[in-house]
Amino acid sequence: MVPVYNRPEETRELLESLASQTCRDPFEVVIVEDGSQKTSEAVVEAYRDRLTISYYFKPNTGPGDSRNYGMQRATGNYFILVDSDCILPPEYLQQVLEALKKDYLDCFGGPDDAHPSFNALQQSISFTMTSVLTTGGIRGRKTSNFQPRSFNMGLSREAFVESQGFGNIHPGEDPDLSLRLLKLGYQLGYIPNARVYHKRRIDFRSFFRQVYKFGMARPILNRWHPGSARLVYWLPSLFLVFLLTAAVLPWLWGDKIAWLLPIGVGGYLLAVLIGSGIKSGSIKAALLAPVALLVQFTGYGLGFLKSTFLLTFSNKEPEKLLPKLFFHP
Repeated sequence: MVPVYNRPEETRELLESLASQTCRDPFEVVIVEDGSQKTSEAVVEAYRDRLTISYYFKPNTGPGDSRNYGMQRATGNYFILVDSDCILPPEYLQQVLEALKKDYLDCFGGPDDAHPSFNALQQSISFTMTSVLTTGGIRGRKTSNFQPRSFNMGLSREAFVESQGFGNIHPGEDPDLSLRLLKLGYQLGYIPNARVYHKRRIDFRSFFRQVYKFGMARPILNRWHPGSARLVYWLPSLFLVFLLTAAVLPWLWGDKIAWLLPIGVGGYLLAVLIGSGIKSGSIKAALLAPVALLVQFTGYGLGFLKSTFLLTFSNKEPEKLLPKLFFHP
């Protein structure tokens, strides 16, 4: 199930990767065009002789509602959700099938990575979003409260019907669904071999806006799902405080010990640079990685702090207080 919005070229790459799957079991591809101006209809038509595809066009109501729309019309009993800017390795579906036969899950998630063909910016952003050196590494752990992400998620029809699918918040619709499924008693888990290449065709400005919204959404989820809050969600905000302190304290205090703070920040950014370089094999991606990290932590941290403040000191419901985070079908 793939929601699409103005991304025909990405859709082409995704469909090509689906047509190249080693899995011989039949599967249906459902493309839901979410009110795009640049549609993928011609791209879909070009793959009808290689894939079983259903194509739907609907008004723009957001990715969560579009996924619900597609799952309501799909013919199968188990849905695999990916984003249009993902590329699947040839063995992806086979890995999922074998994992579910061995240990069935009502909902699963898998890791994302950067393909070697991705440009340096995409490589650097992928690294900061997934590396164990950043909060992105948290998503790559198999834990009791693992929350799959909708760019790489599996969901049974039963779980979809019982939970009524995704809500109207965006971003945040995927952890919201995961937390509701856990409350309903469904089995969620992580399939490490179900890896996708997530392209993330964005520049630093749009990356900042994206992670800022991620940060804004998390306190809402914490309010909706008491007990789901984790200290790690505060790390970008705490990093901002530490960064500001490291920049100011040595000049205010004047003691040599105070200079350990900026040295520590520099050492951390250097570790990110080296880690990105080793992972990508690209000097340019390595140099961009510390910038991507600062953009990620700054955007998420500011969004998280703003949302936390507004929710703490207002009696309004989140939809009234932060309407830009919600779609209204």
